[in-house]
Amino acid sequence: MFAYFLEKLGQWIERAEEQRRHDYLAQASDLADVEQRMRRIERNGYSF
Repeated sequence: MFAYFLEKLGQWIERAEEQRRHDYLAQASDLADVEQRMRRIERNGYSF
């Protein structure tokens, strides 16, 4: 039961991170901004 809970919690966290990344990229004003934000994510992780 505990393993199931941890698995579901992990999935929830992954979805939340994916949504946060999507929202951050969606705020870009143009393609160059999207690319810059993608590089920032790759370089620094989720520090936005």
